This record gives sequence, C-alpha cells and structure tokens, in this order.
Amino acid sequence: MDNYLLQIVQVSKAFTGVKALDKVSFNVRPGTIHSLMGENGAGKSTLMKCLFGIYAKDSGEFILDGKKVSFASSKQAMENGVSMVHQELNQVHTRSVMENIWLGRFPGLPPVYVNHKKMYQDTLDIFRKLDISINPRAIISTLSVSQRQMVEIAKAVSHNSKIIVFDEPTSSLTDVEVDHLFRIIGNLRNQGCGIIYISHRMSEILRISDEVTVMRDGRVVNTFPAPELTMDKIITMMVGRELDNVYPPKDNVPGEVIFKVEGLTAQFRNLQDVSFELRKGEILGMAGLLGSGRTETLEGIFGLVTLKSGRLYKNGSEIRTGKPERAKKHGFAMLTEERRTSGIFSILNVRDNIAVANIKNYKRMHLYISSKKMLLDAKWAIDTLRIKTPSQQTQIRSLSGGNQQKAIFGRWLLTKPDILLLDEPTRGIDVGAKYEIYQIMIDLAKQGKSIIMVSSELPELLGVCDRIIVMSGGCKTGDLDARATSQEEIMTLAAKYV
Repeated sequence: MDNYLLQIVQVSKAFTGVKALDKVSFNVRPGTIHSLMGENGAGKSTLMKCLFGIYAKDSGEFILDGKKVSFASSKQAMENGVSMVHQELNQVHTRSVMENIWLGRFPGLPPVYVNHKKMYQDTLDIFRKLDISINPRAIISTLSVSQRQMVEIAKAVSHNSKIIVFDEPTSSLTDVEVDHLFRIIGNLRNQGCGIIYISHRMSEILRISDEVTVMRDGRVVNTFPAPELTMDKIITMMVGRELDNVYPPKDNVPGEVIFKVEGLTAQFRNLQDVSFELRKGEILGMAGLLGSGRTETLEGIFGLVTLKSGRLYKNGSEIRTGKPERAKKHGFAMLTEERRTSGIFSILNVRDNIAVANIKNYKRMHLYISSKKMLLDAKWAIDTLRIKTPSQQTQIRSLSGGNQQKAIFGRWLLTKPDILLLDEPTRGIDVGAKYEIYQIMIDLAKQGKSIIMVSSELPELLGVCDRIIVMSGGCKTGDLDARATSQEEIMTLAAKYV
C-alpha cells in the first residue's frame, strides 16, 4: 500500500448552484512537492480552502496521516499540522512581524502577560533556519510585499506543519527571492513535509515538482510525475485545447505623442528625474527590479504619491494631477498592484465593484442612485470582458483572480479613460485568462487608448508592449523598442544602480 501523507477523496463544493469542485481526488506523499495547476476558476484555491477549514466541503473526505479530518477553522487546521501561505496576504499591518507570526499563540499568559523576549527569540530561530533577514520587531506595513510573503512562510513553518500549501507564492518575488524560496521549500521537503504548490508559472512547476495534478472546471484532469510533462502538455490539459500563441498579434499602430512626463521626482519615494513620452494607441512597458521606481512612476502620475518636482503634459498642454480624482478628470485610470488590498472591495458584489469609480454618473437629482443604470453598465462590462460570475449580485471575492481583474478593468473603462496605468495586471492569473487580458489591452490600443504597463515578467513585456522603459534605483536607464531588444539587455539596464 502506498504511503500517503494526505488523501483527497471525491471532494465536492458548490456556491449558489455553481459547482466549484466536482469529486476531486488526488494524493500527496510525504517528502514531495505536489503541484496543482489549472486556469483561474478551475477550483484549486477552493479545494485548498476546504482543506484549510475556510470553506465547508459538501461531500468527500480529507485523510491526513491515515485519519479522516474535517477542520472547522484555519486555526484548527494549523493545530493539526496543515498550514497555508495565501497568495493574498492576510496580515495585521499595524503590528510587528513577530506578533503576526505568533498571533493567537503568544508565549506567556496572554492577555495578562506576553513574553516578548521569548517571542522575539523564537522568531529569530525560525528566521535563521529559513535564512530570512528581517527584523522581528519591524512593523508589517513597513515591509515590501516580498518580505511579507517570507513572514507568512515563517508563520507556516512555526506550526511544525506536515502539509504546507503555497498558493502563488512567487507572484511578488524577484528571481533571487524565488531561488531563496525554492531552497526553503526543498529543505521542508527533505524534512518529510508534504508540499502542495499552486502556481501559474509552468517553468517553476517543471523545475521543482515531483508530481503535478491538473484541474479544469472543478475536476481533476490527471496527475503525472513532473518529468513526464512539458509546457505544451500542461497548457492543453488546463484549457482543454492547444494554445498556439501565448500572446495575441500586436496589430495596434501607435500614433502621435499624447502624453509627456518631464523630470518626475517624488518627495518621499524612490523616483528621480524620470522623463518619457507616450503615444496614442501605444502599449508602453515598464521593466525593473522590485524597488526600481516602476510603481512609483505610475503612482506619481495618478496622484498617489507626493511629487517634489516634474511636469506632465497631455495633448501638448501642461496638466496637474496630485490627486486620483483630478487624474480621473484628465482621463487617467489605474489598476493597482495588489488586487485584494487596493483593487477590489471584497465585501461588495460584482455590480458595485464595477460601478464604484463611476458612481457620480448614477446620481439622479443628487437624491438617489439609479440602480437601473448601474445594472446596465455592469452587464456591459460582464458581457464585453467575458467575466465569469453567477450573477451581478455575487460577492466579488468568490470570483477567480482573473475574473476579479477583468471586473476592475470594466470599472475603469466605464470612466472612459484615454490613458490606462496598469501595475502587474496579470499577476496570479492563468495562461488562458492572461491571453484575454492581453487581447483587451491590444483592442483598447487599437481604439486609440494608451497604456503604461508595469510587469515583472520580461517575456510578457516583450510579447505585448511596443516600447519598454527600464528603471533602476528610481531612475530611467533605458527606452527600448520591444521588437528589437532582449531579456538580457533589459536585465543589464535594470541592474545598473543595484
């Protein structure tokens, strides 16, 4: 008989009549990395949330170490050796690193007495074990997204878990940090942990996995030993068809200069004397390492950071943004980097999330909101962008990441922008949904809209953009023709001031 650490047997789950999981079964062996792949909405995260006690499964069984388990909460799951590192980080931003790691388990006699000295030392011990260099007393809100990701990994390890689920753990990490993460995961595997690894990055899956299970439409397509798989085979199983091209044809034709940035410098952020031009119908990429100033450039344009100096020109005339509301009036729209914390309103439904940026247009006589107009606009966005949702009344947090992102696209398109600022628009989205987002971008460019797109994935920038601005140390270090450059040239410029 095979030695399985975790058996998932015929697990099903439905939401408001929509079957999210349909008799899903696979097994995880001790000391292995079992990767889970599928398009957004395939059921991967839903399955893991059922295991982790966030959702209650409708039927089926989870068998951990030979015993049937059914956790009523994530706390119960962690106490029984199952931990999960979520793609969307759930942390208390105003508290310290060590308090976040030991939340609910403070040493001492809480709330009367908390042994901060022991908590600090225990945190240091875990960090040394994982080779993480973060001050345990640092406040979470002062850390970068990648550092916060490492804190979540340390928290999972602190439970001495038998099973650790990693849900898109590299979406915010640089290549160096990804290598560090993989060393940690490799050490956990060598210690006998069972790792369930969810990612859309097929190169990562093929690099670290022992076994791979592919899901589609809430069902398991098949499970294979990783050495037997190729990218083409995985894509075919994921989408149910062969995907001949990862990127749509770039048939937009940039026209005259519509927007110009001169000497953009931030008051308190890493942004120094950045200048560039943007053409009508152009997709302009922004490349660079984390902290290079890519996001700060978009935020400076949209009025989310205080500028020390610099000028913005649109259609030849100088404009001032300074605030997002003013930027909107000048025809700008911005999709932020972190979809959960600054993109969606998770407690609201799909309709409200789509309508929120355009709410002034639904006011009638300053007395009430026209729900009819909101319904029509939301229907337009859902139909145009092919957003998969049971209804407009469905809470947006129950949609897949790709459909949440398309809803945010719809929100901003309703404001009729001329220039879209997109910060990591395809982060955490599968290959099929990415293609749809790329096609939306190219179609918008063909309609005369202009796009500035930040991405950490160089193949994506080369595949979608017309030009690429390279940033390093808060400065612009290159302005490249996407058709004539290479990943090597971009990385050389990105590392100039590192």
